Amino acid sequence: MSSSSLTASLHTSNLRSPFVGSLNGFHVSSVAVRRVGFVRKVVECKESRIGKQPITVPSNVTLTMEGQDLKVKGPLGEMAITYPREVKLEREEEGVLRVRKAVETRRANQMHGLFRTLTDNMVVGVSKGFEKKLQLVGVGYRATVEGKEIVLNLGFSHPVKMEIPDGLQVKVEENTRITVSGYDKSEIGQFAASIRKWRPPEPYKGKGVKYADEIVRRKEGKAGKKK
Repeated sequence: MSSSSLTASLHTSNLRSPFVGSLNGFHVSSVAVRRVGFVRKVVECKESRIGKQPITVPSNVTLTMEGQDLKVKGPLGEMAITYPREVKLEREEEGVLRVRKAVETRRANQMHGLFRTLTDNMVVGVSKGFEKKLQLVGVGYRATVEGKEIVLNLGFSHPVKMEIPDGLQVKVEENTRITVSGYDKSEIGQFAASIRKWRPPEPYKGKGVKYADEIVRRKEGKAGKKK
């Protein structure tokens, strides 16, 4: 095989098909290989709508930042949280803070909005507090507060007694309206949910423990059999 024909054959094969030949007395062979390509994936990190909102700090609240640890203290209590390295807290001006991203990654974008919300809840919690209201619906359903316990009568053979966590206050009005309040929004929500869990509202008559602002979707009862 001539050198020109060999070169042409090699060019035609483009190393994607095997080739065997000779050139000037030398044996020439090629091994089929696959062309390797790279796909570049661009991750778009959108700005968090919640994360970019400022945090207003009232004059009766103090914040202390040591490294990634934040402490918030106010008239109602004190709370602490540890920031991940993807986000940081900056003071924009007197009484105004902003949570900013330290890096541009998808996780940083998620942490941006989350820690802005958590920090704002801490500031509001230690200064004004939060509350969650529940309503008992059902004949004989009632609640009372006895010391550090809330006692629920929900149609069981025995009353349900629940210890009130430290930092929370529970008030009962007219034996059927319960208000859980405190400075930790997460704990308030968890304790209110644990009360509701004992007797969630059923969909036919609406009996049970429901949140005051909860809309219970009602179902029609089964029609009686025709005779």
